[in-house]
Parts: sequence; structure tokens; C-alpha cells
Amino acid sequence: MSSSQLSTTNISQRITIAYTGAFGVLKHRLKQIFESVESLPDEESEGRAFGVHERLTVKYESEKHISLHWRSDPISDMVSDSVVALVLNIGREIPKVAVESEEATKTEEENNYKAEKVIHALLVSLFGEHGKLVISVDGNVAHLDKQSGNVESENESLKERVRVAFQRIQNAVKPIPLSMS
Repeated sequence: MSSSQLSTTNISQRITIAYTGAFGVLKHRLKQIFESVESLPDEESEGRAFGVHERLTVKYESEKHISLHWRSDPISDMVSDSVVALVLNIGREIPKVAVESEEATKTEEENNYKAEKVIHALLVSLFGEHGKLVISVDGNVAHLDKQSGNVESENESLKERVRVAFQRIQNAVKPIPLSMS
């Protein structure tokens, strides 16, 4: 009977991720998810490092990057994947804050347009989408039946514009299905 010699290897992994947010915010968000998030003494990063479940170290590298360090095993790999996902999601949220602050300075006209969209959505939720749309352009009125696509208007030009626009929208939203051959 022969036996083979097996050897084991410890793999240390490191990933650097672009992150421009506050390091304290990241630590706070991780504490919301993981039970154990502890500050670590680290001379290189001047105390700006912490451990997650004693399996993963998150280090502040610069104003634009953080790095994750861990010894590879299935649990540590899952923890690192979770931290990477959180960092990437925080990164996507940062621009939203800037957009929301810009929206506060938008004109009254843009805010009215948004209000109209909300009102329309609420009316549709209350009364359904089946019915007629009343379209008014420069004092001319057209009635569009959303079910059949029929347009009624005294103004032939508006009638044709609404009919063509509705047909194009329908074609874009509901393209021709591929044949099942």
C-alpha cells in the first residue's frame, strides 16, 4: 500500500479597490452587516485599518483606494466578496447624493413636470391604463385610445402626428416577435 504525500499551502490574497468615500463611513456600514469589525494598530496606515471577523483586513491606502487582505479559505473568500460588493455599492451611491443636491436647485418648471409624472402614475394606478389619453398641443386636442391606437382630432396634422408617434412607441416597446420555427 502506497501513500502519497500531500502538502498544503496558505495563500494570502490582496485586492485594491477604488474608494473615494470616508473611511469611517465604510467602517460604519460594515458594522451594520458584520458582528465583528475591530480597529487594528497599523503604523503604515496610521491606524486606518480594521479587521472583519478576524479574517479580513481593510486598509486605507489613499484618498482614492482601499485594500483588502485575507488568507484564502472559503469563509474568508465569502467575507471578502461581501466587503467588495459593499464598497462597490457605496461607490454607486456617492453620485446619487450629488444628483439629489443638484435637484434641489432645479427650476420650478422641472419640478412641475415631475409632479405631473407622479400624478399621472397615481391616476393610472387608481383607474388603470385602459382608456383614452387627451393630448393638447397649441390649443389643438387629440384623443388617443391606448387599446386600439385610434386617434380622434379635428386637426388632421395633429391626428397624424399622434398616430405615428404612438405607432413608433408601440413598435419600440413591443417589437415584432421572432417566429418559432
